[in-house]
Amino acid sequence: MRAVVSHQSSVVSHQSSVVSRRQASVVSRRQASVVSRRQASVVSRRQASVVSRRQASVVRQCPATAAATTVDCRLTTADCRLTTVDCRLSTVDYRWALVAGLIACLCVLTRPASAQDTHLLVITGVEGDAEHGEQFHKWAAAFVDAAKTKGGIADANITYLADKVERDPARIRGRSTREGVTKAFADLAEHARPSDEVFIILFGHGSYDGRQAAFNLPGPDLTVPDYAALMAKIRSGRLVFVNTASSSGEFAKGLAGPGRTIVTATRTGGERNETRFPAYFVEAFTAEGADRDRNGRISVQEAFEYAKTKVQQAFEREGYVLSEHATLEDAAGVAGTVFLESDLAKSAAIANVTNPALRAALEEKRDLEDQIAGLRLRKASMPADQYDQEFEKLATALAQKTRAIQQLEGKK
Repeated sequence: MRAVVSHQSSVVSHQSSVVSRRQASVVSRRQASVVSRRQASVVSRRQASVVSRRQASVVRQCPATAAATTVDCRLTTADCRLTTVDCRLSTVDYRWALVAGLIACLCVLTRPASAQDTHLLVITGVEGDAEHGEQFHKWAAAFVDAAKTKGGIADANITYLADKVERDPARIRGRSTREGVTKAFADLAEHARPSDEVFIILFGHGSYDGRQAAFNLPGPDLTVPDYAALMAKIRSGRLVFVNTASSSGEFAKGLAGPGRTIVTATRTGGERNETRFPAYFVEAFTAEGADRDRNGRISVQEAFEYAKTKVQQAFEREGYVLSEHATLEDAAGVAGTVFLESDLAKSAAIANVTNPALRAALEEKRDLEDQIAGLRLRKASMPADQYDQEFEKLATALAQKTRAIQQLEGKK
């Protein structure tokens, strides 16, 4: 900001130096920083040319300054007015002044955004047979569609890899070979920023030989250490990894870490039976039953609890002993505040609310959720007492805000 103001001062100084003696006599000390409209009307074409060149310099420099630093472009409304007034030198120059003023104001609006974006990678493994291939694709396609329609995630941020691309060329971006999956992870590592969320989900067959677990791909498989190495390159502060296959429990043990939420359909690699978990996990995002807090959004925590309960109920209903135990590894405790949606969708949903009081409450609730998520990410570096105290304060405020929203919506 100082750099911009300094530049503006230099322009004013130059203008003052070329104003005639008669003009200068009517300029008060207080007005010295701003050239009046009356004075501007008598500025010569030569002076206008000089100012035009200066303005052109501002036009060239301002975008670069905005890209280089946010602080330099945080001009106040007064700054924008000053730029416009300073440059009102003649009828011809007024257009230049308007451009310069708009450029200065736009610097504020075009400062680098820090909004969170969401990236989704969906992988279906080797089919084995047509029936399984069709089922895997059904789950994957439903998940992708939910991410787009309900979550508002941009198509450019969604990658779907499968054994057979020809099954759905419109959705599937490539084959889920070892090379294809490795490249998809590399793309995530390149494009996902630390403030972004990354959501990875696997549908298919898993295996475990007593030592190493793998997700079965067309050709060579990728093991837990392989995925750990690929994930280590992703800078995102929030990463969700869901393996819905059999023998997936070993992934929870090997991939857990700060900022990561790991969901697996089984508790151990020894649970090798075909899993029912994926059907219900997808259903959580496509149906309405998983929204426990009735806020219109499905968190990873809600989807996990919904699917886990549905699996248990299905085994009990059919009289079978439960052979799969879904697991959630969430060291930072952020699963309840991670959603399959983008910031754009969150903002749009709130903006479409017509009740001003409800809209304000939803915005405050969203802010509290973000604060809790941030606090959980800092848990490991905070004293336990301080964390508990801050978490209790935010959690209480969130509960109160949720209740207020329910009352505004007429819910009991």
